[in-house]
Amino acid sequence: MIVCNDDHNTFDHVARTLARFIPGITLKRGMEIANVIHASGRAVVYSGHQEAAEHYWEQLKGAGLTMAPLEQG
Repeated sequence: MIVCNDDHNTFDHVARTLARFIPGITLKRGMEIANVIHASGRAVVYSGHQEAAEHYWEQLKGAGLTMAPLEQG
């Protein structure tokens, strides 16, 4: 599952949203991922079961993050 860079989300919002919804992501790790998204344009934030990925994708999108289309596996 990939989060894309955009012009409207702050680093703090991205980091806090990732930490809130993705198991195992701390606020510190969320900030590291936000930096990767900013520098590279996108970052993989979750890789795992399809059902869980769909759930997390919906939560992140609902919180305003810019999500790449979810790959069907």
